[in-house]
Amino acid sequence: MRNRLLGILLALMAAVLAALGVPLAYLIASVEQGRVVVDRIDDAARFAQDLPTQGRATSAMKGDPQPATGDASRLHMLGVEAARYHELYGARIGVFRRDGSAVAVAPDDWRLPETGIGAQAFQEALDGRRSHNSPQVWPWTDDRTLTVALPVVRDGDVVAVILTESPTGPLRARILHRWMVIGAGEALAMIVAVLLAVRLTGWVLRPVRTLDRATHDIATGRMNARVAPSGGPPELRRLARSFNDMADHVVLAMDQQRAFVADASHQLRNPLAALLLRVELLGLELPEGHEEELGAVREEGSRLARVLDDLLGLATAEHARPEPEPVDLTALVLARIDAWRPLAAQRGVELVWDGPPLAHGWVDPIGFGSALDAVIDNALKFTPAGSEVRVAVELGKREVAVAVVDAGPGLTEEELDRIGDRFWRSSRHQNVDGSGLGLSIARTLLLAGGGGLSFAPAAPAGLVVTLTVPRKRDKH
Repeated sequence: MRNRLLGILLALMAAVLAALGVPLAYLIASVEQGRVVVDRIDDAARFAQDLPTQGRATSAMKGDPQPATGDASRLHMLGVEAARYHELYGARIGVFRRDGSAVAVAPDDWRLPETGIGAQAFQEALDGRRSHNSPQVWPWTDDRTLTVALPVVRDGDVVAVILTESPTGPLRARILHRWMVIGAGEALAMIVAVLLAVRLTGWVLRPVRTLDRATHDIATGRMNARVAPSGGPPELRRLARSFNDMADHVVLAMDQQRAFVADASHQLRNPLAALLLRVELLGLELPEGHEEELGAVREEGSRLARVLDDLLGLATAEHARPEPEPVDLTALVLARIDAWRPLAAQRGVELVWDGPPLAHGWVDPIGFGSALDAVIDNALKFTPAGSEVRVAVELGKREVAVAVVDAGPGLTEEELDRIGDRFWRSSRHQNVDGSGLGLSIARTLLLAGGGGLSFAPAAPAGLVVTLTVPRKRDKH
């Protein structure tokens, strides 16, 4: 979320900078080119002032044979001035008569262009108009020239045209330099924007991260997790307080529910024991032939007693707040297997173990041992005599898994989705002793210690129940 919010802020800032920078860059290029055009117009106007203005000199400009001696000298000086101008600025300049013949040009071999922008500018000047601006020059434009034409008007007539063609290299260099300054300014602004965006997203999302950690802790069974007071927008601070209040109410409701289940199961044990005792006394007074009914009553009473015991165990497991610690799961699993071997041998089932010599995990040993007992007990119930129950320990990158594989009838996909629910038992296994709470208790114990419980079909038949615990302490 932080990266997405940061990306949105930076994208908006980049769009703003581009919206400001692109028009500014265009304006700078236009202004720089406009300055060059104005300079060339001023230069052309100065040359126009140096042209002869009266008498035979003007006739000579129009194409008459010979100007006066003084005017010829001025025309010669005009050519010298044009040569010096070309040498100083590198721009080509020429004074042309209406017919296109040159009065003064620099360099000497330059002639009036017959086509292109130069010819068009010359024709516009003959019409008495200053030539239009040349196309905009950009830093990546090829090395073309910037053409400016100015008409020379005498007595209301255009007698000559002053045409300049300036190289655009210096102009392009100036535009590029100004653009680099703009780019540096926008890069600096972008760096400042990144720093501000990072601070802003951190300030906005700090309560969200705290809330996410607390939610994760509660989802994994640590119900005492709360959102610590932190900065951020007022709305998120109010959300954090509301979350804490909600978590308190949920914990209170769960505690009341667990207390009710524990109290109810505890209070029902005494009446049930008294009822079973009365049944036994009545059985002594019943005439012969009612042994079957009496056995059924005893069996149902015993089943009800087991259900009450499991309810009390489930309430205790849900109320537990275990503190995980580093444990060698291999040693713990072997100890529980040894404890179950006599019952397995009595039922004709072999307990097989497989795993590494050491497998350290972070878990509550008492809770994990109780969960493993419930899973092994369930596997022994459904495994037929002459088969085996295999217990395997596997090391993963982040967790340690203990898989218990039985050889029972297994479950369908629909039943796999429901196994582990409270009081759920498959309709095909109703004749097997149990309350339907054993695997629920195992899952509750594992979740309280940061682990998990999963189910999968075994090949060719049976069920795989996997208990997982983290290899390292969860920092959350």
